[in-house]
Amino acid sequence: MKTFSIGGVHPKENKISENAAIEDFPLPKEVIVFTLQHLGVPAVPVVEKGQKVKTGELLAKGEAFLSANIHSPVSGTIQKIDFVAGINGYKQQAIFIEVEGDEWLETIDRSPKLEKEIKLSKEEIIEKIKEMGIVGLGGACFPTHIKYMIPSDKKADYLIINGAECEPYLTSDYRVMLEKAEETFVGIQILKKALGVEMAYVGIENNKRDAIEKLSELAKSYPGIEIQTLKTKYPQGAEKQLIKAITKRVVPSGKLPIDVGCVVNNLGTALAVYEAVQKNKPLIDNILTITGSSLPVQKNYKVRIGIPFSALLESVGGMPADTVKAISGGPMMGKTIQNLDAPIVKGTSSLLLLTEKEGLRKPEKDCIRCATCVQVCPMGLEPYYLNTLSLYKKTEETGKEKILDCIECGCCLFSCPANIPLLDSIRLGKSALRQQMQKK
Repeated sequence: MKTFSIGGVHPKENKISENAAIEDFPLPKEVIVFTLQHLGVPAVPVVEKGQKVKTGELLAKGEAFLSANIHSPVSGTIQKIDFVAGINGYKQQAIFIEVEGDEWLETIDRSPKLEKEIKLSKEEIIEKIKEMGIVGLGGACFPTHIKYMIPSDKKADYLIINGAECEPYLTSDYRVMLEKAEETFVGIQILKKALGVEMAYVGIENNKRDAIEKLSELAKSYPGIEIQTLKTKYPQGAEKQLIKAITKRVVPSGKLPIDVGCVVNNLGTALAVYEAVQKNKPLIDNILTITGSSLPVQKNYKVRIGIPFSALLESVGGMPADTVKAISGGPMMGKTIQNLDAPIVKGTSSLLLLTEKEGLRKPEKDCIRCATCVQVCPMGLEPYYLNTLSLYKKTEETGKEKILDCIECGCCLFSCPANIPLLDSIRLGKSALRQQMQKK
């Protein structure tokens, strides 16, 4: 069975929300839409206070090269453009909209009919993806259109679709495979055309047997799409690990997937591309998981961006008494939510509630030099050494030890018997090195 060759761990899967079908989350009275919901530069507002907007209307334009358009997830009135705290407590620019009904732009096709014929050219597809504000939904939220602007000295051979969903607890991609398979496949065909490749591989971990069977059967009707069954191992869904598992190609240190002829997109991104190109629908909602062992119900919701996490929490009965940590994303790479009134963004994949047993770190002890962190690192790094260099601010040395190759998967922290917060210090070391490089 296919997998990557270096490192990796096997955390408990905890896919307790896998049987929860996707539901539409009801609209609130107000949404708060950040102008930065992507990797890069914030979009520039093109609306003003008091202005009426429809669902799907442009709110902020991504004017910089590395940026993305932001569209209204609702219809209503612009109340203000102000700064508000995100999940990390830091304030950033946002557009406040009072919800008034749900009137969509007439140009958006809301019919459930599957549109299989791809009428746009390669260039028109890339421009439509840019116009609709599509970003990668696998975590980093990289503006998708930029991935398809291939430099003249590079050539793409394969499109790889990440359906691994290797993070514990998360099940939204799994539900998309079961409920939105055909739309996703058309989205994959669109991305193939934009990339100019003949083959697309969809990687799915073998703990999703019914999804593998369903998509394998469907792939018979879609030439050039092949389902690849992957070993269940974390972080199987990371770009470089996925490329290694499926194509056997290795992305060199400091290089990108396109340097080995590959482009990787998340399964949810392919669905968003289908809606953008075939239905003219901007990225104004996302499918996310609400889960936790103490919750009385588990949910997979289709949620408009700008709705606060607190509203999601209320929908499942509020915060359980034994909750010690709320996380946006999975337990391995997700971010702790400091402010539950913060709104969800394009890349939000879940609201995960952890109990004391699951979420509290154990007391740190002295390193016992077992090298477990080295054995599990999927990038072949030495986390214990990077930890020491970072703590002692040996910034140049961290660069020589390839600290920027760290994908922040958390395998080292997860496996350390001494409970040393290796990932925390490595993140600080990466930040210090980037700042030093910018100054130079």
